[in-house]
Amino acid sequence: MHIADVHLGCTPDGRAEWARERERELWETFRSTIADAAKQQVDLVLIAGDLFHRTPDEMQLREVNYLLGSYPEICFAVIAGNHDSCDPGSAWERFEFAPNVAFLGREGVECIRFAGIGCEVYGFSYDRPQITQARYDSLHPEKNEYFHILLAHGGDRDHIPIDPQALDRSGFDYIALGHIHKPTVLLPDKAVYPGALSPIDAADEGPHGYLIGETHGSQVHVRFVRKAPREYVSMTVTANEEDTVLSMRDRVERAIRSRGEQNIYRVVISGQRHPAVRFDTELIRQAGMVLDVQDRSVPALHLDELKESCRGQLIGLYIESFEGHERSVVEEKALQYGLEALLAGRD
Repeated sequence: MHIADVHLGCTPDGRAEWARERERELWETFRSTIADAAKQQVDLVLIAGDLFHRTPDEMQLREVNYLLGSYPEICFAVIAGNHDSCDPGSAWERFEFAPNVAFLGREGVECIRFAGIGCEVYGFSYDRPQITQARYDSLHPEKNEYFHILLAHGGDRDHIPIDPQALDRSGFDYIALGHIHKPTVLLPDKAVYPGALSPIDAADEGPHGYLIGETHGSQVHVRFVRKAPREYVSMTVTANEEDTVLSMRDRVERAIRSRGEQNIYRVVISGQRHPAVRFDTELIRQAGMVLDVQDRSVPALHLDELKESCRGQLIGLYIESFEGHERSVVEEKALQYGLEALLAGRD
């Protein structure tokens, strides 16, 4: 099993009323994932960094150690990433893990041999939040009969840049990556990000879970297992001239029911609304687990009818001032915003 970016201790959606429940949910999803490993008779669990949202204290390590130590038949290999870095003097350095848990520290590259399953795991932990050197590009395993795994965290400019071609030439049979929160394949069945175990940010859209790998000699086949109980979803609802504030709230609520009430939504209202309607975004936000609502709808302005009904008045004269030539995008917006202001003033 290959997991990464669990971010225990994080409180996603910090200002939302469900935020504390999400914090507990991260722990429960992690606990349930380790139970899955036992049910599927997994030999080795690889945790590729950012198990915690920040450098853990002793109590957090004790909680995780209790959980992992409860499955002595499973081997665990763990590194610290940029969020939970093994800073000098941190609890990581002082903690003694259960016999079945191998923590690869910050003092250079380590190789942990799991002789019972014929596997060697190489890797190291972050000793600070940012490492800009491409430290994985030159790593190679020893030549022996073991299956060789590199446990690695990074992949951008500030967090150990990664060159897929260098990994492909490295000689490792599998590279268990962490840091990128969306499932991403650098090298099929060889260098893979499982993504965050659970989404913690609205940008983490799509399914989340872990990878299960089966080895055949020096080859491995991995498959993604969906685990997180909810997703972040961006949803657009198109308004029309018949919509009222309450009808729009009901439409959003129905759309949420159809796409999953367990998910967390960012809602955008588009389309053309009645000029007199102003959607109450706070009311619409109460239609479900909705982080925010953006009203990008525009008033349905029937210019010919409006000009005729307001001929000789300020509104009619304003419309006429934009006629006689093809309007640019800026002029279209000026016409729209100006008419909205004039119509609001007339009300």
